[in-house]
Amino acid sequence: MPIRYQLDDGVATITIDRPEKRNAMTYALLAEFTDAIWRAADDEDARVVIITGAGGAFCAGTDLTELQDTPDDERYQRSRRGDERDGLPWPIVQCPKPVIAAVDGPAVGMGVEFATHCDVRIASEGARFGWVFVRRGLVPDTGAGSYLLPRIVGATEALRLVLSGEIIDAAEALRIGFVSGVVPAEQLADAARAEAQRYLESSPFAVARAKRLLYDAMADDVATHLEANKASLLECFGSEDHAEGVRSFLERRPARFTGR
Repeated sequence: MPIRYQLDDGVATITIDRPEKRNAMTYALLAEFTDAIWRAADDEDARVVIITGAGGAFCAGTDLTELQDTPDDERYQRSRRGDERDGLPWPIVQCPKPVIAAVDGPAVGMGVEFATHCDVRIASEGARFGWVFVRRGLVPDTGAGSYLLPRIVGATEALRLVLSGEIIDAAEALRIGFVSGVVPAEQLADAARAEAQRYLESSPFAVARAKRLLYDAMADDVATHLEANKASLLECFGSEDHAEGVRSFLERRPARFTGR
């Protein structure tokens, strides 16, 4: 299977497994990848999601051998679920759970866009990142490089990367704040898993709403954000997770959240 889904103790790992092409995306594969994200979003046993690639690569972008044969109106991210989420943008961002990118080797083009969609990024020492679109006569294909990247690393660094198409190494990605940590390749899976542990004790009900508030706040004005924050807070007050959070604190024991 070119897209693998594995669930282990609350952590869903989605692996792009096409190493002979450095995990480059075809549009058929993109649909499978999108479906895996929605599967993790719906999986009640998945509390955190890790996205990674097989064979020493994260994702080398779009398979250009397929791109030239794909009509312009078919060059967009899509799902095969057949529900209301078909065609929705940025499923990684819309996933109500923390999503971690574990990046080894190249993450370029569409691959680096996927990493930008993730909430947290951990890199191996051999990771490389490149918004190379301008070198192919394009702008960032999912819009993450032009919208999310400036909010992650600042406008100047984003402009340098997007307008030059330069590929940077893991040390530079750490310096500008694009990744949270850099480890040897053989430690990447463990480092991503350790990062995932940070979120396993959190209320899924609260996490989903906090994540949505944070992303929406990038575009909302203060008044709109405060209204949304108030509404989310009231939802949390009425949740089973909040009651459990208070109860577990008073009883001095770990919380047993259900996401409700």
